[in-house]
Amino acid sequence: MSELARRQVLTGMALSTVAGLPLAAVLADPRLARAAAASLEDVSITTAGGHPVTAALAVPARTPAPAIVLIHEWWGLNDQIKSMAAELAKEGYVALAVDLYGGNMTDQPDQARALMQAVDAAVATDTLVSWIEWLRRRDGVNGKIGTIGWCFGGGWSLDASIATPVDATVVYYGRVNQPAEKLKALESPVLGQFASRDQWINREMVGGFEQAMAKSGKSVTVHWYEADHAFANPTQARYDEADASLAWQRTVSFFKENLR
Repeated sequence: MSELARRQVLTGMALSTVAGLPLAAVLADPRLARAAAASLEDVSITTAGGHPVTAALAVPARTPAPAIVLIHEWWGLNDQIKSMAAELAKEGYVALAVDLYGGNMTDQPDQARALMQAVDAAVATDTLVSWIEWLRRRDGVNGKIGTIGWCFGGGWSLDASIATPVDATVVYYGRVNQPAEKLKALESPVLGQFASRDQWINREMVGGFEQAMAKSGKSVTVHWYEADHAFANPTQARYDEADASLAWQRTVSFFKENLR
């Protein structure tokens, strides 16, 4: 069987398996997440800085459509994040899940920390900007682009939106300690989803971010949840189903408001 034929078979199986299931059910079951991830197309480019990079692409039933860049947690570009891209495609978006780890991923915290710390900030910025520009030029994208990321990827969702203009930015419990001078480059509103029991991305950091955004004249909406870091990840012990569902509803509404 050719690679194209194999992918078509996998895509058909994936779509029939997960069609109609709620997002939480797909993310919580590794088999369903794998099936959803199989429906994505592997794509690759060489960045403006000369780096070969890869991503996973999900395309909605109708195009042209807005596009959303997804940025993974410190675990790497795994089936969970690809499933989120598939879900956004069901919502009507061209969804691109980028890889900032060069194909590496793990489920071990120590290894995840090492992978995160090994990321070259200049290369990651080049990667994200290049993918956003690739989406701008792609047939089937209507010119509207948003970013979303979780944890490690949440910080990079904000950084990408500072580095190049986008239309909507979503940060799930990611690093947001940016000065007002840097935030002046933002052209999009920001939606922040944060957890009250998070010891790292805490109220002090987020409060400083809100003040810096106000100082720079930028729009930010912050929601707090009585939960812990990574509350929206069903594969982790700190998952909070009710808060994850509410945060996702708010995310979808935010994108609908700013990308249509």
